[in-house]
Amino acid sequence: MESIEHINYIKAPKARVYKTLTSEEGLGQVWTKKLKVKPEVGFINEFDFDEGYITKFKIIELVESNKIVWECTASDKEWIGTKVSFELTEKNNTTTLRLKHYNWKKRTEFYGWCNYNWAMFLLRLKTYCEN
Repeated sequence: MESIEHINYIKAPKARVYKTLTSEEGLGQVWTKKLKVKPEVGFINEFDFDEGYITKFKIIELVESNKIVWECTASDKEWIGTKVSFELTEKNNTTTLRLKHYNWKKRTEFYGWCNYNWAMFLLRLKTYCEN
């Protein structure tokens, strides 16, 4: 199985980063404005990127201000069954965010494109949380 992994350092408290990653307001600013999100284990978040289908992630783990894990239940066929985790730690008012998108069946062109887009997502997240 393949995995996309990124680390980003955000000059903001981890509670702010966590709230951004678990709220419609926050994810609407850094990912897509067409979404349904609820910070509740078992809830299925929905994201519409205008690609002809809705991407759905079931929330399988939430640890307040520390960890979020989603499992993809609907999207592009290469995403279904993959998981995305966000792990947060904080030191001196800087949050370290470790993003992992794992359980990919293989590296493909789409995998590479998604790797790039996760990096862009983290840049938008950093900009939003720091301003």
